[in-house]
Amino acid sequence: MTRGRAALFNKINEVAPKERVTTARRRFTLAGLGAAGAFAIVGVLVATNVLGFGGWRGGADAAAAAILERAAIAAFTFDDVPLAAGQYLHVSSQTVHVTDGQEQNGPVIAFRIKESSELYVPEDRADDWVWVRDPISVIDVLSPGGEDMVERSFPSSEQARDPELLRAPFGAFYGNTAESQWGDFASMPRDPYRLLNHIYLTTIGAGSSPDGEALVVIADTLRQGTAPADLRAALLRAAAMIPGVTITDDQATLDGQTGTAIGRVESENGLRQEIIIDPTSGRLIGEREVAVVAIPESSIAAGDVWRWSSVHTSIVDAAPAGGTPNGASDLAGCVPGERTGEMYCPPGGKK
Repeated sequence: MTRGRAALFNKINEVAPKERVTTARRRFTLAGLGAAGAFAIVGVLVATNVLGFGGWRGGADAAAAAILERAAIAAFTFDDVPLAAGQYLHVSSQTVHVTDGQEQNGPVIAFRIKESSELYVPEDRADDWVWVRDPISVIDVLSPGGEDMVERSFPSSEQARDPELLRAPFGAFYGNTAESQWGDFASMPRDPYRLLNHIYLTTIGAGSSPDGEALVVIADTLRQGTAPADLRAALLRAAAMIPGVTITDDQATLDGQTGTAIGRVESENGLRQEIIIDPTSGRLIGEREVAVVAIPESSIAAGDVWRWSSVHTSIVDAAPAGGTPNGASDLAGCVPGERTGEMYCPPGGKK
């Protein structure tokens, strides 16, 4: 249920041990691929980074491939505007998704939460990045009678607190390296074929299927808003090489922006993963996961949106003042652990 870099975006407040709260994307172990099969795939991919999955099993249908190629060309045409000294790339994003929780042996309660943040990336990426993260807010409770349990897990008072303010060089927040947090763009090939094989290699065994997880990684990387234009173009072209990708909505509106939805159905979990792009600029508008079958345990009907994210980017002349590398963890008196990104916090907060 956790996914490296994406876990950072889905990081939530600490909850009591008696409670179970799930906020990551719906993930399943890859079925039917034993250790020998996984190692065989790794061997093929590592051998040349060419003779992998990408390209030879088909790809997107003609209409989706044409839209993705148009968006890839646009990504170069509308290349990133250079930032002047003192300016920031401002990335405003929000995510609304279904999660669930359980107290002791009680029923599993499904509910929908919202996570919002604003990221300020400096002209010199070695300088301080600033990240403003709003408290998680509960949008609605899907399971009848679950309101009290949700209130105990996400008290209204916590939802109303001030945003968390972080500041760190290279965007290395929470003790993570910049590469582990935002992606090692330098290691990602710009040739779409090699890039797709790189993604397959680095996600072996993750998600419901190699193709599904590849599309998730492409969406996650585009959604961050920090990938350079040449990588965005390569990612869009790599998406066109994933089997089963089609146009799912010609006019998809998300958070006030309209674009074309491209996606594929993941039969293992009953969700359709979509990326919504503006073909005229090559920019990602957002992404959606839509249930194609009912998910009774989460009170989700076929056609309901399981998860959606939107992103807006702009250039600004200033970022908020203040902040620390670990945000609320620093205020609570937490100290770094032995492993990257690990923090130890005193019970009850700072003493």
